[in-house]
Amino acid sequence: MYRFYGWEGADVRDGRGLTPRDYYDILSGIWAADTCAPRMRDKWTQENPTFGQCSITAFLIQDIYGGRVLGVPRRGGTFHCFNDVNGCVFDLTSEQFGDEALDYENCPEQLRETHFAKAEKKARYELLKARLAAALGEG
Repeated sequence: MYRFYGWEGADVRDGRGLTPRDYYDILSGIWAADTCAPRMRDKWTQENPTFGQCSITAFLIQDIYGGRVLGVPRRGGTFHCFNDVNGCVFDLTSEQFGDEALDYENCPEQLRETHFAKAEKKARYELLKARLAAALGEG
């Protein structure tokens, strides 16, 4: 059983026939401290691999399925990113919040140009993208 938000209805499929649940399984083996947001890296653990991985994961999933990346407003003016693929809403990195319930309603769209204006975030995205390609036998 999965625990990420929206897992029950995450039935969209890509050209390989893979669902978000399949990508969660693959990403669980490749998320790492070096793909975690630097400001959060000291708290990243293998027991909580989704920690600090939201934006790079959401934009990578957008590459696969299309749709929009939305953001749950957080303290300090940041956003927790998740995916909406034609009404199929899911958040592969929601487990990092434990039992905290996030409000996924009326969240603003997040733009990769804004997020990737930070060179370190773009580099982490590229690293995760390369690892995913290798895991899929493409790299």
